[in-house]
Amino acid sequence: MVKIENAVVARYSYKGEKFEILVDPNLAMEVKKGKKVNTDELLAIDEVFKDAARGERQSEHAVKDAFGTDDISEIASKIITRGEIQLTTEQRRELRERKKNEIIQIICKNAYNPQTNAQHPPARIETAINELKISINEFEPADEQATKIIKQLSKVLPISVEKFEIAIKVPAGYAGRASPIIYSYEIKKQEWQKDGSLIAVLDVPAGMKAELIDKISKLTQGEAQIKILNKEA
Repeated sequence: MVKIENAVVARYSYKGEKFEILVDPNLAMEVKKGKKVNTDELLAIDEVFKDAARGERQSEHAVKDAFGTDDISEIASKIITRGEIQLTTEQRRELRERKKNEIIQIICKNAYNPQTNAQHPPARIETAINELKISINEFEPADEQATKIIKQLSKVLPISVEKFEIAIKVPAGYAGRASPIIYSYEIKKQEWQKDGSLIAVLDVPAGMKAELIDKISKLTQGEAQIKILNKEA
């Protein structure tokens, strides 16, 4: 259970009434993302307030009317997902930094430098984001922001989000161990051959091409056949 002094207020309004709970800011953000968390760890106190700062509790009637239940787990989830979380400046800064790092990783995996056919290093992406003064929203999904940010990065970096269509033939002796690697990418086609070998055609984000080839080559000790068929815009 989060200590009261470390908790923040999650607030929701319904029919002119305020409903507030004291929550762990990090776990509350996980709930915002749709994840399930332990209610005992999420809440500082199992109470719904009208005004948490004053310790004024909300009436049972108003709570039941707003949420249709007196289950504190359900109520807390609805307040967080439907309402807003009152974060401190420092908490917002930490969340933005975490979100920025998540966005950078997504960009590195899904984009590349078409001049060198290699990934942009994370540090280069971060420098470009800072140079362009791109704002990060701590609440917006990282993948959605990454898509928009890539377009902005094209102002200062050669960057492309093309996908590569890659055909792989893995010898029978390695096929079983190679399957988890292959299945972690988008499979367009796969065939198990009579000799036990595996043929697969994958759609691979540009930034992950080198990683895929390296993994398969190392696993099969260079015996796999790998061919880049084309690029997809």
